[in-house]
Amino acid sequence: MVAVTAEGFGVEGPRGWAFRGIDLAAEPGSLIAIEGPSGSGRTSLLLALTGRMRATEGTATVDGARLPKQLAAVRRISALANVTGVTDLDPALTVGEHLRERALLQRRFGDSVRALLKPRAERTAEAGLRIDAALAAAGLDREALPKGARTAVRDLERLEALRLSVALALIGRPRLLGVDDTDLKLSDAERAEAWELLKGLAGTGTTVVAVCSEAPEDAVVVRTGASRRKETDDALAETGRA
Repeated sequence: MVAVTAEGFGVEGPRGWAFRGIDLAAEPGSLIAIEGPSGSGRTSLLLALTGRMRATEGTATVDGARLPKQLAAVRRISALANVTGVTDLDPALTVGEHLRERALLQRRFGDSVRALLKPRAERTAEAGLRIDAALAAAGLDREALPKGARTAVRDLERLEALRLSVALALIGRPRLLGVDDTDLKLSDAERAEAWELLKGLAGTGTTVVAVCSEAPEDAVVVRTGASRRKETDDALAETGRA
């Protein structure tokens, strides 16, 4: 289980600060919600906390690894889902093709040398079990889809596509899962289902970092952009009244 902390964490790019001044203290198995408007640096913060983007200010600690110095150590224990430009689903491929491809990539590049030396039949069986476990954890039932595992991604509903992306990330058995745009274009009922999914993953020991426009009440909330500035202004006003 992974604890995540940050102090004065920020990333500055050619056009200015993507985000800065982020403080965070989350226990292992937490659901961390990065809340803010689109364009406020939410995805950049997600990528930085999962070791995919180098911070230029402050520090963070993920499972004892220090950021920005130990990016590779954080990448080894983390995975991403639903991140545009990083984990895009191919609309022409089927659900089954996506799952088989991810399991193959995991076996070739993510597993140990000992695992690669196992007999082919044993490796295939283990891949099937890993896929089944990931689908169950993500709440995606292949048999309930219009054409089962042969359903093309283009035919999935928004929430189904989110569940598939999460399942693909879980095939690698990460201890830290980053999910972008969790509540984008979802109805209220679908949004509730998405949060229940991520709360369930956190409840079983996977620390989850999720980008959203509005965080659930029981999450560890980190705010970026306008929402963070408003929070700071409110605190300063309160201090002035005191």
